[in-house]
Amino acid sequence: MLKSQLYLFFVGILFAVNPFFVVAEPLSFDLGGDGWTLINKNGSGQWTIDKPELITVTAEKYEKLPLFNAQGAEYNRGMKLHQARSQECPTAFAVDPNSIIVREKPEKNSLQYERNKDFQIESKWGCVGRLPESRINEQQSVYIDYVYGKMRIDSLVRTQSGQWILKKGESHVTTPVQPELGDGETRLVNIWIKARIEKLTPELIFPILETTYPEPSPRSPTVAEKLIPKTIAKLNAGETVHILAWGDSVTDAGYLPDPQTERWQEQFTARLRTKFPKADIVLKTEAWGGRNSNSYRNEPPGSPKNYKEKVLDLKPDLIVSEFVNDSFLHGDALDKRYSKILEEFKEIGAEWIILTPHYVRSDWMGLPSEQGIDDDPRPYTKSLREFAAKNNIALADAAKRYGRLWRQGIPYSTLMMNNINHPNPYGMKLFADALMELFETE
Repeated sequence: MLKSQLYLFFVGILFAVNPFFVVAEPLSFDLGGDGWTLINKNGSGQWTIDKPELITVTAEKYEKLPLFNAQGAEYNRGMKLHQARSQECPTAFAVDPNSIIVREKPEKNSLQYERNKDFQIESKWGCVGRLPESRINEQQSVYIDYVYGKMRIDSLVRTQSGQWILKKGESHVTTPVQPELGDGETRLVNIWIKARIEKLTPELIFPILETTYPEPSPRSPTVAEKLIPKTIAKLNAGETVHILAWGDSVTDAGYLPDPQTERWQEQFTARLRTKFPKADIVLKTEAWGGRNSNSYRNEPPGSPKNYKEKVLDLKPDLIVSEFVNDSFLHGDALDKRYSKILEEFKEIGAEWIILTPHYVRSDWMGLPSEQGIDDDPRPYTKSLREFAAKNNIALADAAKRYGRLWRQGIPYSTLMMNNINHPNPYGMKLFADALMELFETE
């Protein structure tokens, strides 16, 4: 009956040692029965986990169906099904590809089109497109049936009286959140129920090993005092400080519910204003979705994204850069490009903070799981750290914070609002946390 064995942890908070850590006494658990029963072998009980929610959609209207683009990005090869999408992208593995039916009209007895003849499906992402010889006209509306699943995060919780209970989270197609705790409750384990899975597996069980990121001890002098001294001097003197946030779609972040308060740069400067209340901090954002740092440099004069006019000519006191889209760079190629940028920033008198990138889709990063991922495997992140250290540039290491989310019971991909690489407001907070770490004093 017991198909696989897990080793989870009974956790208690030990504030006398460190208020950010939990200590663990090993307890063994089994996944029993059909893979949906969590059994505590030490006698604290067993809990049946509900399977993922499946939704059946019938006769959903699409005004027209685009041609299937087999050469395009997987997530953009056809029409994204309305209810199984995460912002501008479909949600991977949410749709059952075998459930997709395309009809001429909403009625069940209307003409049903054939897969591989009239239309094609990208199975992983569930997008649909017509084929060149299709009976579907390019201007014709169609009606699509399909089944898709939602994700969920459940929590095994210890109550104030010491009882262990299972709290069920709310299902969401992309960004499920862990259920809220009641008074006196302690979260012990999170269970990540992915869409359409047949059973739970050990990598979906997240014991709570830390309650939050273990902030390093404050330094004196701070990193900011050492590496961006002119900015710090102005902040301390209560002068006007111009900060430029420069980056890609994660910096633009127009996809957020409230970009003007939730973007990483907005959260960062709001906290900076609290820390330096006398200073006049002026924030400007220059960002370009889907592009990288060299995209700006290649734009001609007069372009809305010309590097000299939109970045250098602003002559800010401080530039904070975020470019997850530079992740293909590493080694000598990164050193060459970023050395040139550093030289140009020095010429305009600007100081620089480099943000390391957040984690993106695990399959894009070559990660077999979202656990045990403290170390970012990307050569880009390693090269950024080496470049910053070699050139005495301030580095805000957001990647380290993303790499430890699993210890807090959070699958990091559940923070991605497009199911790929667009962090939600909490994910943006991790950037701001990494930036503020540079300013922490004893």
